[in-house]
Amino acid sequence: MKNALRHILVIAFLTVCHIGLGQGKGNVFGGCVEADKVIYDFGDVLVDSGPLTATFTLKNVGKAPFVIYQVVSSCGCTEAKWTKEPVQPGKSGEVIGIYSNDEGPFPFDKTLSVYTSVQKMPIVLRLRGVARKKQVPLRESYPVQFGPLGFRQSNIKGGNLSQDEQKSGSFLVANTSGKPIKVSFENVSPGLKVSLQKSVIPAGSTTTLNYTITASRERWGKNWYSFTPVVDGKRFSGKSISIYAYTKENFASWDEARRKNGSLPVFEGGATYEFGQKKPGARFDATFTFKNTGKSDFKVYKVDCENSAAKVGKAAVPVVKPGSNGSFKIHVDTAGLPKGETCLIIMLTTNSPSRPIINLFITGYII
Repeated sequence: MKNALRHILVIAFLTVCHIGLGQGKGNVFGGCVEADKVIYDFGDVLVDSGPLTATFTLKNVGKAPFVIYQVVSSCGCTEAKWTKEPVQPGKSGEVIGIYSNDEGPFPFDKTLSVYTSVQKMPIVLRLRGVARKKQVPLRESYPVQFGPLGFRQSNIKGGNLSQDEQKSGSFLVANTSGKPIKVSFENVSPGLKVSLQKSVIPAGSTTTLNYTITASRERWGKNWYSFTPVVDGKRFSGKSISIYAYTKENFASWDEARRKNGSLPVFEGGATYEFGQKKPGARFDATFTFKNTGKSDFKVYKVDCENSAAKVGKAAVPVVKPGSNGSFKIHVDTAGLPKGETCLIIMLTTNSPSRPIINLFITGYII
């Protein structure tokens, strides 16, 4: 009976769920499940305060019921409870994460992988915070300062998002002073929205900063989005907080036939270019050759080099017809690379439904 219900729900989702894509909502998965948040930040907690509980609400914004099949924790220190019955359209279910908080005074970042009848890939939820033996001053916990406004770090991981979708997240900020402060934002990057749960932050307290990144077909791969806080009217020129996110193609609405007719690159000799041994300062080109074994043109939207020692050539990656071969070069300058074994990562964002993100590697030894 359970398998029959699961089969019916999957068929219903394939026919109606993807209608919800592109409706301008944050954290929508498969067009049907909208999470109120994907990260729960506990902030600073004491190790003797006991287990910590976070509740995530999953709303059905589609036209068919969905089921939460399973929730898998990243470690035994975190358990999960969830709504077992089907969640009807317009209604909500819950995933509750319980972190044991007994691993000692360290930062923690635990994940819950939520498997639903929406899609094959799980919805990943995170529980974050810093466990401490004793309370410390806010300025120590939030060392990136804009006057009295403190952030834990200046670069924030925004995660992955697909075209036609938005990605929302949140983290804590602190007023480290002895009086209330009023905060606003300027120099906000296109595609980014930021807001505070409390625009006026009481003295010596924290509040939640919420952000939403909207995908754009003018932005592919890894992109940085930034903003600058304004505190009690004071501006901070030359300083900003950055959020980076990775944008890939959206294949959620493609049926099986269209996927089979998509492009499919196969790289000659695999995904690794080995350069052997090089002296510091050596320059060379790493050439990657591939064949499009699919039934549509293969296109690379963007090439991201994770290390500045590698740069893509001016010609970038050519559009390759079905059954045809293509090649491109990555220019490498080993100046500045440390001696010893090295590995440079090249990330291709593509139009291939089977390989939307391709990682290539340039490896060798600096002598």
